[in-house]
Amino acid sequence: MDAKTAPQDAVKTGTTTLAIACEDGVVLATEKRATMGHLIGHKDTQKLFAVDKHLALTTAGLVGDAQMMARNLQAQASLYRLKRDQPLPVRGAATMLGNLLNHSKFMPYMVQLIVAGYDQRGGSVYSLDAAGGAIPETWTCTGSGSPFVYGVLEDRYQDGMKVKDAVDLAIRGLNAAMRRDAASGNGMDIAVVDAEGFRRLEAKDVEKRHKALKLPMSYHP
Repeated sequence: MDAKTAPQDAVKTGTTTLAIACEDGVVLATEKRATMGHLIGHKDTQKLFAVDKHLALTTAGLVGDAQMMARNLQAQASLYRLKRDQPLPVRGAATMLGNLLNHSKFMPYMVQLIVAGYDQRGGSVYSLDAAGGAIPETWTCTGSGSPFVYGVLEDRYQDGMKVKDAVDLAIRGLNAAMRRDAASGNGMDIAVVDAEGFRRLEAKDVEKRHKALKLPMSYHP
């Protein structure tokens, strides 16, 4: 995630985020580094947001734009639940956010977003671009570290994967990005959304699983 960058360069987001849809839920993961050019501006940046008990969002791009998008979707999800006494469907959240982005496409928000959650349709993942395109995915990733994640997920993702295995796969993907992408690093933020709701994994649990996978890099680069 870029703490500050020129608009023409903002699509080159310095970050790594990913989401994986599973039979029993979804897994979202990001690293924590924010850069300002070649400077590491922040080492504990939040890029993964709980939107509702069943819904979450990852952000890449300009920090201000990303945080505004997260706050907007959180507010819309709360209003939907208040008015209809039921949660905002994941597909509806992606459509709503896509419409907001599309309305500003001539002066766009410099973001790449992933909306993911668990509802009556099961686990769902949507990739959103700065112009408001919302595409359903089995898994997806964003940011400058995404080419390295794509290689890992293309090789190791399997249909019918459970959340437990998807968490390990997310750790593998982030590890690959953090080893080769200078804009990605400083730890991992991982969350699961399933029938029990949203829960963020404790850092000590992520580190324990990272070590169990015997990956060739320390948890905190």
